[in-house]
Amino acid sequence: MQMADIISGFGVTFILAAFFLSTFKLIKMDSIFYYSLNIIGGGLACYGSILINSIPFTILEGIWAIVAAVGLIKLLTNSKTTA
Repeated sequence: MQMADIISGFGVTFILAAFFLSTFKLIKMDSIFYYSLNIIGGGLACYGSILINSIPFTILEGIWAIVAAVGLIKLLTNSKTTA
């Protein structure tokens, strides 16, 4: 197994964990933990895709991580304004 496979495997595991946990209502989709899992997972999967020169998956996973980061920033800024 190559390093890119290991990195991507961890990334996909984080993304799927977030999906599983939110689907079964074990975590809220509007939580720091949910967004963090997606940012880390998307980032790792994106990096793994870069290592194997897979442009479509690099774009997909990069956007996934960016959207999750924007969601986390939005969540944190909304919680500061309501506190």
